[in-house]
Amino acid sequence: MTTATRFGRAQGVLRREDRRFLTGLGNYTDDIDLPGQAQVAIVRSPYARARIVAIDKSAAENAPGVLGVYSGADALADGLKPFICAPGFNREDGKPATSPPRYPLSPEIARFVGDPVCAVVAKTAEQARDAAEMVTIEYEELEPLLDLSESASDSRLIAPDLGTNSMAFLELGDKPGTDAAFAAARHVVKLDIYNQRLVPNPIEPRVCIGKFSGSRYTVRVASQNASILRNALSATLGVPPEAIHVLVADIGGGFGMKTFIHPEDALVAWLARKVGCPVKWRGDRSEAFLGDSHGRDHLWRMQLALDANGRFTGLRVDQIANLGGYVAMPGNVVPLRAGIRVLASVYDITALHYVGRTVLTNTAPISAYRGAGRPEAIFAWERLIEVAARETGIEAVELRRRNLVPKSAMPYKTALGEIYDCGNFREVMEQAMKNADWNGFDARRAESRAAGRLRGRGLAVYVEWTGADMTERSVVEVHGDGRVVVLSGTQNMGQGLETSYAQLVSEALGVSYESIEVVQGDTDRINGLGSVASRSLFVGGSAAVGGANDAIDKGKPLAAEKLEAAPADIEYALGKFRIAGTDRTVGFFDLAKTQPQGVIAGEATVKFSQPSWPNGCYVVEVEIDPDTGIVTIARLTGFDDVGRVVNPMIVEGQVHGGLAQGIGQALMEHCIYEKQSGQLVTGSFMDYCMPRADDLPDFSVRTYDQEPSTGNPLGTKGVGEIGAVGGPPAVINAVVDALKEYGVKHLDMPVRAEDVWRIIAGRKLAA
Repeated sequence: MTTATRFGRAQGVLRREDRRFLTGLGNYTDDIDLPGQAQVAIVRSPYARARIVAIDKSAAENAPGVLGVYSGADALADGLKPFICAPGFNREDGKPATSPPRYPLSPEIARFVGDPVCAVVAKTAEQARDAAEMVTIEYEELEPLLDLSESASDSRLIAPDLGTNSMAFLELGDKPGTDAAFAAARHVVKLDIYNQRLVPNPIEPRVCIGKFSGSRYTVRVASQNASILRNALSATLGVPPEAIHVLVADIGGGFGMKTFIHPEDALVAWLARKVGCPVKWRGDRSEAFLGDSHGRDHLWRMQLALDANGRFTGLRVDQIANLGGYVAMPGNVVPLRAGIRVLASVYDITALHYVGRTVLTNTAPISAYRGAGRPEAIFAWERLIEVAARETGIEAVELRRRNLVPKSAMPYKTALGEIYDCGNFREVMEQAMKNADWNGFDARRAESRAAGRLRGRGLAVYVEWTGADMTERSVVEVHGDGRVVVLSGTQNMGQGLETSYAQLVSEALGVSYESIEVVQGDTDRINGLGSVASRSLFVGGSAAVGGANDAIDKGKPLAAEKLEAAPADIEYALGKFRIAGTDRTVGFFDLAKTQPQGVIAGEATVKFSQPSWPNGCYVVEVEIDPDTGIVTIARLTGFDDVGRVVNPMIVEGQVHGGLAQGIGQALMEHCIYEKQSGQLVTGSFMDYCMPRADDLPDFSVRTYDQEPSTGNPLGTKGVGEIGAVGGPPAVINAVVDALKEYGVKHLDMPVRAEDVWRIIAGRKLAA
């Protein structure tokens, strides 16, 4: 095998970035300190909703080492603009969607506990924190609103100037057809589901550094999307995008939370200009719980109509999605655009009616979180089917079989107009069941019962929408010193893009995998759409291959001139240009060395017309200790259609990570605010439970590659979020199955040991 084929597509190459991560050589934003750098501490609102009456900064301004103390009023006076929101949404009255204006520092109203109100800049972090405690703020406390249903009713307004708590509204589908389906239905199944609020909690808290020199800002930040952040900073700071240079170092996890702007990102840039030196802010874990954007927090009301044969004939969905105190840039996008893409799921249903609304509450803003709307939709579907199976008497897997979209229907247009280009949903489900030893479950259940434990089994089938914006640009530079530099507008944040891109370009150019360097996160060198919605490989990877091919095309006439041949006679393979039919060659690197800049650069911009639709099935078995209520995941088997696989180990690792987060949501994680005061009850890892390695089973996950995506030349489908989409319903289905003898039909997440113990103990007491 050649070096290129050994390290090309479908090879389980060890991740090249892991060496620096595992040996402590990673370069994270907090590892960077600029000469003369100052530190920032932020004073945050202790109230969920309060008017800022007065701020006394005098004591803090006179504290040791303090360079300046700034309020929201100072930011307003300096011309800072509110953050932008995603356009394209309307309210129920037809007016454009809006938001309470959010600034880097709140000037008038604090809208959640942790809302930034004042910033202190000092020579050291300790001096900044000490001075922050000296800032005296007078608040007029206002009654907060935290309940989703009450907010949606507008019975009490928390942003009276907007006239409503509902920021955006969407109605889709065929209401008359759906009403007719329900009128004719043999069975109607109803289920209300709350998909709880989560705190993303990447291992690396947010850090940002601002610098102002001349008329230009430089912002160093852990961001999944340097270009989108640059544009958001441009709007808030009131300068053109070219006046801002965003640099991204290594990122210790993002999960969607690090995609869009946070107040501190703009704050460090503005403060650097105000105090005349670089400024750094590093959030601690407590600030992350309070001030980072959160995820999920949706209420779903589902109704399913079935005929006498168990065919799904109609679906009604009413969704209320929490936005928090402000509308984050993707706040409306997650439920009203991303989530509804998979609203029909893998099921052949023609009559569907959806009503969705987003509402304000006095909580931290909700933004993207791994899966971003799709986990909520799939969870609702898969739980609804289990309840339907119970009420109709049709076994749950058989109910799915009767309603899965068949392979013969591909390409398939859903009731909401999405087009699945390919997929074999039934084959994937059947193979997952086979891999899970479906028929051996009764014996395992008997063994568990003999040991005094309850055992349950759950299955969930999913489809995922991946892609977001499907345009991306890449530049591939072949240097005379033997290096290939790949510039991409996507962003590595732990998902292995450096390795995958190097594999693809190594194969395309036929050069050593080790010679390839991947550059991301530098808006002066490359701009793109970043890494969101599992788009990076099939969009960014395709662009990288296109850039490599363009570099070859650029090199052919140069090689023809060098070899004194006609361009049409030049062929290329394994790093060399050759006159066809001869042994006369010139190496690509040697050819690049002869160019004026010592480099031959190719570039490509791809724009695809359709997303990718990964899909799959998970089978979970749980054991429950009835004396303690502790739920143990005994087995987890997955079978995922992710199209063509570039690196099997990276795919498996991404699935494992998504499953870990999905299990965390199913059994542990829940961000809770106190109902009257709006104080964050789960403000640390003492109260917010995260999954550990010993909470997880040995995953058995495999991939199905017989249905490559037709929408991109690689044939790949997104993989980064699928475990978080399909994992939670499979786990909850298994827990409910284990508890069915106690009359349990549905449980909202998270299902904690105490919840299970109370169910079992309550039934025993009742008996």
